[in-house]
Amino acid sequence: MAQQTLAPDAKLNNRLLSLDVFRGLTVAGMILVNNPGDWGHIYAPLEHATWNGCTPTDLIFPFFLFIVGVSIVFAMETKKADTANHSKLLISVIRRGAILIALGWFLALYPKFNFSTMRIPGVLPRIGLVFAICGIIFVKTERKTQLILFWTFLILYFILMTFIPVPGIGYANLQPETNLGAWVDRTLIGSAHLWKSSVTWDPEGLLGTIPACGTTLFGILIGTWLKRKDKDEPTKVTWMFCVGLGAVILGLLWDLFFPINKALWTSSYVLYAGGLATLGLAFCYWIIDVQGYKRFTQAFVVYGVNAITVFFLSAFIVKSAALIKVGDKQQGILQYCYQHGFAPYFSPVNASLAWAICMVLFFMLILTWMYKKKIIIKV
Repeated sequence: MAQQTLAPDAKLNNRLLSLDVFRGLTVAGMILVNNPGDWGHIYAPLEHATWNGCTPTDLIFPFFLFIVGVSIVFAMETKKADTANHSKLLISVIRRGAILIALGWFLALYPKFNFSTMRIPGVLPRIGLVFAICGIIFVKTERKTQLILFWTFLILYFILMTFIPVPGIGYANLQPETNLGAWVDRTLIGSAHLWKSSVTWDPEGLLGTIPACGTTLFGILIGTWLKRKDKDEPTKVTWMFCVGLGAVILGLLWDLFFPINKALWTSSYVLYAGGLATLGLAFCYWIIDVQGYKRFTQAFVVYGVNAITVFFLSAFIVKSAALIKVGDKQQGILQYCYQHGFAPYFSPVNASLAWAICMVLFFMLILTWMYKKKIIIKV
């Protein structure tokens, strides 16, 4: 990763402030749900749906990939206009995607570095792969082609998952261990390299990359609309609300025969989550960038401008802290702090939530210091 230190008179908000706030809200939510004090005691909205269905937690990852799509437009549109610069731009896209994948694999290996059981799929590898694919699509195609590809990805995935027989099973199905995506992962990656909580399937598997690209293309299409100079702000916001609401309705209708499911990243889930992300961004854009209500934004902007940094850092710190054993039971230092500083004073579920909130605030302090120093770390 490269550290970018801005000059004192440079403006961190020389970008779409509402996008940084929306990204910051999303990443802060990710830290909250990833760091409970006790995984056995969590409020239902802060857990993933068991299989079909969607909780607020299930919206965090697609919101982030949607934001990646919007960010691609704001970062690359000007450079894309110069066709002579495409080769350099594509190399940059592929390099950034590869770095994200490498960071994900580092976290999967750390601290034992056991390559024989390293999880190959994961959150950062999916972000990296999707970013690279959609970045290339954005640079080399125009809006109409991107819209066609968006629907092609969703329909193709629907056909693959619901019509193609699964080898060894004999029929198409959407069950955790026997769907086509699980078979592809076991065949091409191997069970030893899949999510250890399931072994036989992975929520960030290879086949699910197809609709995940659809989520980022959704963001690219919305970002392109936001960047249009021939439309005024009220028109942009109105159409974003219409598109968002329409996508949510289409997702719910598709859910009737292709269930909304994060682990499978179903096409209905892409529409449903993408629609809600569009509504959320439209609301933030109208309140912050159009109406100018910005006083409350800094707490979320500090998360938004260093999103990948805090995601990587949070996982690295938690894993590193587990190596530091303290107390009679030789617990990891964070677990020891939770058991002695939180668990005795709250009910189990509230103690778990209080710890998660403290983790959000802890990283906010670090990010606020970085923000005041005008430091943005980018891959």
